[in-house]
Amino acid sequence: MVSADTFFQHRDAFVEYRRVIYEASDQTIKSNSADLKLFDDFIHEKSYEVINGPAVMDFQYYLKKDRANCGGSINRKIFTLRAYANFLKLQAVPQSEGLPFHDVLKIRGGYRNRPNALTHREIKAFFDSVDRNTFLGIRDYAVYALMYLLGLRAGEVFRLNLTSIDFDHNTITVLGKGNRRRTLHLTPEMAQVLSEWIAVRKHFSNSNKDNALFISKKGNRLAIRTMEDNFKKIVSIADLKTHFHITCHTMRHSFASHLNDAETDMLVIQGLMGHSSPRSTQAYIHPSQEKIRQALEKLPGVMYMNKLVREGVLHLKFQSPFRPKRE
Repeated sequence: MVSADTFFQHRDAFVEYRRVIYEASDQTIKSNSADLKLFDDFIHEKSYEVINGPAVMDFQYYLKKDRANCGGSINRKIFTLRAYANFLKLQAVPQSEGLPFHDVLKIRGGYRNRPNALTHREIKAFFDSVDRNTFLGIRDYAVYALMYLLGLRAGEVFRLNLTSIDFDHNTITVLGKGNRRRTLHLTPEMAQVLSEWIAVRKHFSNSNKDNALFISKKGNRLAIRTMEDNFKKIVSIADLKTHFHITCHTMRHSFASHLNDAETDMLVIQGLMGHSSPRSTQAYIHPSQEKIRQALEKLPGVMYMNKLVREGVLHLKFQSPFRPKRE
């Protein structure tokens, strides 16, 4: 068994290995680091001296009961620890081959909720709230248009360069998860939005310093955190009333949901979103409330009742208030 102190000594080396060899995205590195720190804090708080089966099982109980994590979230954290254990074996850390993470079964519960999507009306309200009379507004409009019209992740928008766009062929090359590249078609609307941004990009300070497509006021590559902060401000201005929390990723969810409503083939949606497996796409493929309403209205019983109402055979009215009988 590996002692707790020895186990956590190689965290920085693991993160660097993931970044350099596997070219993991910044978001993946951030998640890996957070998972390891969470496990480190747990182990030391519980005073475990070695990393063994009981420690890992206790960690799962902690995630489920104390942190109310769903199955998918717990699986991801265990996967990080499993990858870290593999790294320790490659580093020839004594007794690392006995680490128990590979013995942990995957939880089949998955993620608790399917991704939420905005309606077409809410999408319009969002973009109408962006001030396109300013250079920053033109930039932000283009950033979020890429997330909705092409379904890009914030990290994918972050990595875009000026050379990623080919206006001659109306295409854009995107670097997705696992450094997988995909080339997407630019609609006339998206091409126009990007053209407007590139036309004003030169007015930003140090605009020639970086080849990044989107830059800050100081000419640096536009940070994901800045995209998220600006997004929150626009959502607040649009005053969108939803039962769920709206993030940049909601635009990607909406992209997939609206394509599904338009009866686009799932394999096409998978290719557009850059998923390596159809299973990843299925989480996004769920009908909108409008689709559900249309389906229900096509039920034979509902259609028959509607027919009776239209023909005047069945009259609908509110129930009369209850009046007790007089004795």
